Formats: sequence, structure tokens, C-alpha cells
Amino acid sequence: MSEAEPRHRFLPRFAYWGLVVFLWLGLAIGVLVFIYALDLPDTDDLWKVGNQPELSIYARDDGLVARRGRRGGRPMRFDDFPPHLVEAVIAIEDRRFYAHYGLDPRGLLRAMAVNIRQGRLAQGGSTLTQQLAKNVFLTPERSFKRKVQELLLAFWLEAHFSKNDILALYLNRVYFGSGAYGVQAAAETYFNRPVQNLTRIEAAMLAGLLKAPSRYAPTRDPAAAARRARIVIAAMQDAGFISAEEAREMAGQNIIITNRSTDGAHYAVDWTLDQLPDFVGRPRADLDVMTTLDRPMQLAAERAINRVLAAQGAARQVEQAAMVVMTPDGAIRAMVGGRAYGKSQFNRAVQARRQPGSAFKPVAYLAALENGLLEGDRYEDAPLSINGWSPKNYDGRYRGAVTAGEALAHSLNTVAVQISEQTGRDKVIDMARRLGLSGRLRAHPSLALGAFEVSLLQLTAAYAHFANGGRQVVPHIIQAVISASGQTLYERLALTALPVVDEHHIGALNQMLRAAITIGTGRAARLDGVELAGKTGTSQNWRDAWFIGYSGALVVGVWVGNDDGAAMNRVTGGGLPAQIFADFMEEQKQLAASVALPDAALPQGGGIGGLLRRLFGD
Repeated sequence: MSEAEPRHRFLPRFAYWGLVVFLWLGLAIGVLVFIYALDLPDTDDLWKVGNQPELSIYARDDGLVARRGRRGGRPMRFDDFPPHLVEAVIAIEDRRFYAHYGLDPRGLLRAMAVNIRQGRLAQGGSTLTQQLAKNVFLTPERSFKRKVQELLLAFWLEAHFSKNDILALYLNRVYFGSGAYGVQAAAETYFNRPVQNLTRIEAAMLAGLLKAPSRYAPTRDPAAAARRARIVIAAMQDAGFISAEEAREMAGQNIIITNRSTDGAHYAVDWTLDQLPDFVGRPRADLDVMTTLDRPMQLAAERAINRVLAAQGAARQVEQAAMVVMTPDGAIRAMVGGRAYGKSQFNRAVQARRQPGSAFKPVAYLAALENGLLEGDRYEDAPLSINGWSPKNYDGRYRGAVTAGEALAHSLNTVAVQISEQTGRDKVIDMARRLGLSGRLRAHPSLALGAFEVSLLQLTAAYAHFANGGRQVVPHIIQAVISASGQTLYERLALTALPVVDEHHIGALNQMLRAAITIGTGRAARLDGVELAGKTGTSQNWRDAWFIGYSGALVVGVWVGNDDGAAMNRVTGGGLPAQIFADFMEEQKQLAASVALPDAALPQGGGIGGLLRRLFGD
């Protein structure tokens, strides 16, 4: 028998069993697809966009602050969209949209190659039709079933609608960030104009949001939104929609964001919407969001910043400022994230992290008070070296023997470092964590001088513990969320806050921080007839200046500086920030004076009372 005979017998068997396996596999896939197809959602209401949510944000007095989301009216048809918007979306999202039938194998393979080459998920292979199927009909879960259903729905859409209708449906439904569902809502939310009047660069920015609307939204990160818009412009040129000259012209244009808020609380509204999914998930119906905002305080905060910086900002080389106003339990009353929301939606009160400088010293002192420090304990303000590192005072002078209270009031760096070292850096870090500071705190001697980064919101909340007697503070702005039918979906409960620091130590710290305003570096923040406490802070090379001040009723944090970290003209926390604080608190005098700060008289041993008992007995 020749060798060819077994080979001839093997090939038919291989073909036979290969066909059997193929048929069974095809049958299994067919059954699976059939089962998944039975569970497909209803598609009857595809053109109904009236159920896109409109979010109404209200202040604590039930006054309307802003509306975001749906603008109402009929769904947009393809002919309603300017051609450059369509071109921008196709160029960046689905270059072969008019050539495929819901699934683009070529685009899928290209995306896989890019992801393998870059070693990360850099591109997705989903077509616009698949994205429409996912966004309208399916949940965001990542599963094999959802992917199969997404494909089936994409084929169904391609069979029942024209390409132009599919694109219109997509643009009516997709999320663009900041509570805007659909391109019409996005155009009016970001640019205060109908979609038909969008400029080319505005259309490019909106198309750029589709990849990650929450991350690229200009209200959250304007720099990232601008960078993404330039990527869209390059894609439009590469696709042949615009020339190289037009691309250069577009890339050089400025984009002005105009928000739909009814007053100046744009930054606070953005932060509210960022928080909303944590409480009620993605909004799928109209909602009323009741907040802790106080509209008169919000306007007063903006006035204070504008007045002081209009008078001195240019001469002192200060471009930006931010302010947070909260009650001692963390309820946000006002938030200013920058001087001009229309030019920059970056929220410097929440998103920026800068060095607090001496504004961190009260945290180190509080840890020391727990460790046995007394306000009258004496230290030597003199040159100091720790492992080759030498702190220096702001003015370069040394005052010799001073008390701990005097050192904090006058913000002496050498004494703050001595107290931190004596207490233990680990205890200072532990105190910072208990007060809600989550920055990267290194156990270096410079810790006591605020040589790390923190947000204004976090630092203001840390000081709120001083105003409320040492109880836990959670900054919050959402009080309740109510559906259009009147159902309360979320309501903040008035729980008793847990103590995180002993009230007697808080009292001793308040005594010292009163002195910081009456005789120390914060004298510009003084107000007649109002008991205030607070602390100044200035980072190295005049990059950041802070003042965090408080009464028993309000806690106010102020930061001034420049976005690029450029040095100001010798601005300290006791200068412009303290003046802004005083300007604002002047309008809140009655409220600020209505609640006393936690008492500074400590039993058996801290503060001035404790010092007198030690010296003279009871």
C-alpha cells in the first residue's frame, strides 16, 4: 500500500469533521443570538427625545440657580445640523460611517493594531451605529451578551433607517457632559446658541467630547477640551473636510464658554452635577436638585473677589482667585472657581491643588496640642538645621524667645518646625488625615510649612473642624434630589457628626488663631464687633497666597495666584486674600457674629487658662 492512501483517507475525514464542528458551532451561535434577540429592548420610542433629562438646580431658599440638560422642543433632524458638525463627528468617531453596515471590520482591525502597538486601550472599534445602539437601548455593563445585542441592534438600525437618520438619532441622544444630553442641549449649555449657529471650532470641540464627555467637558477641564478639539481639527484635515490653512485658522481661534446659569454660581453648579451620579446614578428623567447654596452669599463672594482684584490685581501680578464658603458642618454656601467662568471653566476651588504654606500650620499645632503642647510653652526663634535643611522666617528675622501662641500668630517657621518635630511627623500626618486632607504628605521636616499640595475645598473643610468644636466635616452641596413626579430620590439626613478631635484642644487652637487676626499676620481680616479666627499662608516664591478664616457660623477659604504658577508681586496671605475675606465677611457681619467660636478655656492645662493655672495655681 502506498503512502498516498492514508493521506487520501485523512483529508476527507478532516473535512467531514471540520464541517460537523462548523455546523454545530454555527448552530450554537445561532441559538445564542436567538436567545439574546428575544431579550432585546423595545425600539418604538427611538425618535422621542422628550425624555432626555432637564436638571434644575435650586438654592437653599428654593430659588432657581440654573437649568442644565434638555432645552425642549422637537428632536433635531439631519438637515438641522450644520455640515461642519457632521464632518467633525464623522472625522473623529467613524471615518467609514457611510461605507459600512453597522460593523466596520477594517476599523476594528485598525483599532486593535493601534491598541497592541501602544500597549493600552487607545482606540475603540465601535461604529456610530453601535454607539447609538448602546447609548439608547442598553446598559453600560461590559459583557458578551451586551456586545452581541449591541451588534444585533446596530444591524437592525442600519436596515430600518438611512445613514443620515442614524446620525441624527445619535446626535440627539449622546451625552456631552455637564448634564447635556443631545447636541442641541450641548450647544446651548456651552455656547448659549442653537446648534445651527455653531462655528467650526465649536463643532470640533463638541465632537471631541464624545470620547469621554465627563473628562473633556470644558466646564471641567478647559485645557483638555481645547487639546481634544485640536485633535478633531487634525482628523478633519486628514479626512479631507478642511484644508491645512483652514485647520491652522481653526486651531488659533479662542472658544468662549457661556453657561446657562441664572447667576454667577457656574462653578458650584458644575460641581453639583459632578456629585449627582454618586447619589442617584445617571439621570434618566427630569430632576430638581436642591442645594445648600445661598444666592446672596454667592454674589457677595464674587463681588469681594472682583473688587479687590480690580483694584490691585494687575499691580500685584495676580490673575486668578478662588473662594469657598461653608458652614461649620460642611454645607457649601458659595463657591467661586475663578474670575471669569466664560473664559475658563477650570474650578480652582476644587480641581486645583497648590501648596498651602503656613495655612497648614494650625494642623501641626493641633497635633501638638494633643501631644501636650500649651499655648504658653516657650521656644527659641533662631536659626535651625535638621539634617542639612534650614527653615527661614518670611521676613528673614528671628525674635528669640517666644511662646507657641505668639509663634503661630506671627507665623514663625522655625518654631512651627520645632513643634512638629517635637510632636512627631507621623502624628501631624495623622491629624491631617483626620481633618480630611488627602494630599501626598511626606514625613519631611518641611511638612509643618505646608510643602505639599491640597485643594482650597479640602483646606477650608479642615478649618471647619475648628469652627464646630472638632466634629467630622464632609463638604456637601446636594441637599435633596426630587423627580418630576415629586418623589424624593435622595435626601441628606441630619446625622450627628462624630468627634475627630477633642473640643478642648480645638478651643486652645481657636485662642491662638484669634490672635493671628488681632495681632498677627491676618490683621487685614479684622472686623469690628465680630469674633474671628484664621490663618494666612504663602507658598514659596510668591506662587500661592491663602487666607482661611472663620467664625462660629461661617468658614471662608480664599486663594489667589496664577494658573501657570508664575510668581506674584510679593503677595502674601495677609494681603489680598485677607482683604477679600474681610470684604466678604463685612456683608455677613450679623450672621458671622451670631454663633460664638468653641470656648478656649481648657480644663487642667492648655491655652492661657491652663498656663495661668500652671503658674499660679487654682
